[in-house]
Amino acid sequence: MGKGGMSQGGDEKGEGEVNMAAWLLGVNNLKIQPFILPPLGPYDVRVGMKAVGICGSDVHYLKKLRCAHFIVKEPMVIGHECAGIIEEVGIEVKSLVPGDRVALEPGISCWRCQLCKEGRYNLCPDMKFFATPPVHGSLANQVVHPADLCFKLPDNVSLEEGAMCEPLSVGVHACRRANIGPESNVLIMGAGPIGLVTLLAARAFGAPRIVIVDVDDYRLSVAKDLGADGIVKVSTNTQDVAEEVVQIHKAMGARVDVTFDCAGFDKTMSTALSATSAGGKVCLVGMGHNEMMVPLTPAAAREVDVLGVFRYKNTWPLCIEFLRSGKIDVKPLITHRFGFSQHEVEEAFETSARGGTAIKVMFNL
Repeated sequence: MGKGGMSQGGDEKGEGEVNMAAWLLGVNNLKIQPFILPPLGPYDVRVGMKAVGICGSDVHYLKKLRCAHFIVKEPMVIGHECAGIIEEVGIEVKSLVPGDRVALEPGISCWRCQLCKEGRYNLCPDMKFFATPPVHGSLANQVVHPADLCFKLPDNVSLEEGAMCEPLSVGVHACRRANIGPESNVLIMGAGPIGLVTLLAARAFGAPRIVIVDVDDYRLSVAKDLGADGIVKVSTNTQDVAEEVVQIHKAMGARVDVTFDCAGFDKTMSTALSATSAGGKVCLVGMGHNEMMVPLTPAAAREVDVLGVFRYKNTWPLCIEFLRSGKIDVKPLITHRFGFSQHEVEEAFETSARGGTAIKVMFNL
């Protein structure tokens, strides 16, 4: 079994109820089964899950049992975008009490390696991250998690918004990596959930002009409603890059200082490198293709910097403040809601996988 729990037996959760979780057992095979939680450590909390979102990586695991180089080799509890209510605290926990509403940062780093000591704990080679094999996730009635990775939510921030701190953190971390500010004109490749939260984050960081690109009219209309200054519909054909770069420059009407590729395909990265102005930056956020053929040399000749972006670090407090202050509103991104039954879990994942009008699919437990 994966780390962080077991599947056999009948773990008691409170008043004799069995703690249940959504287990990924094989390709297109999700089953709600008992989930025995690990013992509560002195610095841990037990959290009753209330809101869990579906991420693209969850769908990849369901459809292919892998995402990038992470491969599911044994049954695993799915889910990592989550928020809930504290039900029990370890004896050394001073910052939280039962009843507190919290958003959970899903990755537990070692805090001993050089990267952790430098503060770049998102790159920790021993990271234990919800629903990244073999570590179990959080689509369950309850989970046990370190208290210092549970962030208390203000009264005016809902549990669903708390769960949205996870995808929003990707956009916030990307904006930090690129040093987005009031002088940064931003291009975003891809108007999926991560492209849209990157749009919201870039605006909150002060970007004066943001253009977003996608192949889908509906997602572009959502981006426009969320405040994009320009939208450009593109094809999937690499031969169209040069013509589409002209359209992008026209839509921007200014330098493209930073491009976020939130898809991660040959075509999107080629467009990003070509469209970004000399001296600018391209941030690769999406992980669509493991290997790419891209025009790197012409971009290098213009001193376009390419930055990698992986997950996030120290983002939850800022995300929560953006939500509390109203500087970012993630609520329009939540398009579909489901309960936590076998039928609803299956339907929710199919809804997310189909795309269409689904942006963020959320479980209410």
